[in-house]
Formats: sequence, structure tokens, C-alpha cells
Amino acid sequence: MNYAFYGEQDDDFTVDYYLWVLRSGDQVIHVDTGYSALGAAKRGREVLIDPLEALSRIGLNAGDGHPLVVTHAHYDHIGNVGAFTASQVYIGRRELEFWTSDVATRPLFAHFGDQAEVADLLDAQRDGRVRPIDGNATIAPGVELIELGGHTPGQLVVRVRTTLGPVILAADAAHFQEELDRDMLFQSMTDLPQAYRALDWLRASDAAAIITGHDPCELDRFEPLTGALEGLAAIVAPLGSPAR
Repeated sequence: MNYAFYGEQDDDFTVDYYLWVLRSGDQVIHVDTGYSALGAAKRGREVLIDPLEALSRIGLNAGDGHPLVVTHAHYDHIGNVGAFTASQVYIGRRELEFWTSDVATRPLFAHFGDQAEVADLLDAQRDGRVRPIDGNATIAPGVELIELGGHTPGQLVVRVRTTLGPVILAADAAHFQEELDRDMLFQSMTDLPQAYRALDWLRASDAAAIITGHDPCELDRFEPLTGALEGLAAIVAPLGSPAR
């Protein structure tokens, strides 16, 4: 969080890793695919619950063909894309172009990317399943993708109509609530001016809730999911008409 720039001391900081599901009846849209066990092993980390296992515990299977939104192509958001073998994949056009360019392999970018996982996106593209997004796109009633950039060239956020009001899944356009509250950018940004503009856009939005990409407080803000994912998941709000 660049605390030294603000004259503050670093300290222990908890980072959670999320993926999201939009579900109403039989209609399902996946948003990101989480951190893979292989990706964790490369980085000396342990996945406490496999995202694919988490989905199976709520009756979902990656191979069922439900649409998938990739907010951006960092390793902790595309770690299991290869399992979504029948899904249409929505991703920012600039995002896909960047991570398949030579610049993506330079060390300061490659640290946050994973070319093996990007290859899974290219497999989906070869299969004709990738739907590149330029700007904004409505992919289902009440579900809008908005390209903000900043953190990555084609960073998307997802605006969802719910009974709570509009909810924005910010993904990593805002990693933590502290970014929004204190205008304090995370350390990894491909375009700093645009990253600040993304925070401005989020704060100026009409959202009833903005859900950040990594803040552990997010699970405490909403109704906890009981049963198989107790302590690991929450229900934000029922989808609002006509998105239901």
C-alpha cells in the first residue's frame, strides 16, 4: 500500500483472494476463477480451499458452460480458467492484447502474470469462446461490464442490479477499502493516472456497495453463507428485477 510515501510504518496486513458468482435460478455468471494450487506452489503459498472445490460445494461445476467474466489477467484471478472449457469468456480487449504481448514478460509485469495461465485464455480464444470488451457491455439483464483500466490495461468492474441497489464488483480497481477511503493506491499499477481516475469513478458511482478485490472485511459486510462454505463465503444480495 506504499505506506512509506505517506510517512507511515508498514505492518502485518491480511490479504484475502476472492472470486464471485452471480446466480439466480438456473442463470449463472462466474466472475474470475481464483488462485490455482499450481500457481500457489510456484509462489511458495498454500491454497486453503481450491476455488473449483468451493464452486462444487454450492452445486456448480466449471465445465457446465456458464459465462465467465475475467476482470483482469493476474494470476490470482485467472488461476483456473483452463477448467472452464465450455464457457464464453468476457475480457477487456486491451487486457488480452497486453498479456499476450512481449511487454507482459518483463519482470515488473511478469511478477503478477503467469504465461501458462494466459495460455488457457488463448486456448479459449482459439476455440472461439472469447468475447473481447471495448468500453462497456451489458452481458445479461442487470449485469454490466465497465472497463476502467489503471491497475491493468483492461481492468473491468462488474455492475450488478440487486435488491440492495447497484452493486459494483471492483475486483482490483480497488484492492482494499483503504484505497477508496484514503486515495491510497496499491503498489501494482500499469497506469497511475488512470488508476486514480478509476478510484474517482468508483467513489462517484451510485453503488449501494462497492466490493473490493482483496479486503478481508468484505466477508463481514454481508450475510455469511452457511453450510459447506461457512466462514469462506457470503451472499451480497438477491438479484433485482429484471435481472432475476
